[in-house]
Amino acid sequence: MKYIRAADISDLPENQMKAVNLEGKEILLVNLAGSCYAIANKCTHMGGSLVKGTLEGSIVRCPRHGAKFDVKTGESVGEAKIGFIKMKVASEPSYPVKVEGTDILVGMP
Repeated sequence: MKYIRAADISDLPENQMKAVNLEGKEILLVNLAGSCYAIANKCTHMGGSLVKGTLEGSIVRCPRHGAKFDVKTGESVGEAKIGFIKMKVASEPSYPVKVEGTDILVGMP
């Protein structure tokens, strides 16, 4: 696995999200209380951009249909809803992250 520079830590304030493109993949970077995490940025339900969603603790909610994902693991923790219909949602791919100096590095397979 190789690590790729995704951002500078100053570009990602605490409890904020940022979308980056690494090797053709849209990645959501999240800084939770000084720890950084990375998952895919596209909702597994219908492709909504998670960076446009809301961050509630370690949970990001998709702006389209409300699917929820844990940004620490990529695990789906809430179904998508369209009207009264609930739909199961697959978990997001997650990526290892390390910070070296001021660089946020994401591990890409």
